[in-house]
Amino acid sequence: MEEYEDPFCQSCGMPMRNPGDHGTEEDGSPSEDYCVHCYQQGSFVDPDITMEEMAEFCAKTMADMNIMPHDGARDLMYALLPTLKRWKT
Repeated sequence: MEEYEDPFCQSCGMPMRNPGDHGTEEDGSPSEDYCVHCYQQGSFVDPDITMEEMAEFCAKTMADMNIMPHDGARDLMYALLPTLKRWKT
């Protein structure tokens, strides 16, 4: 896997290259760990989503954005998500 200098979301894996990519803590400060799509005002946007649902959602989004084919994105997400802070057990 490539090494990235930009931080990436510890929930979905999205690179957070710009200040607006970061979610927010309860006090409004930027989250160091989570993106704006996953985390707002100190809470997960969808606290009940499972890791499998997140993997499928992200794979579909990546395919829809022509980042990579769905099957490759799905394989990537199933390999990546278990390594992220939100999903580690």
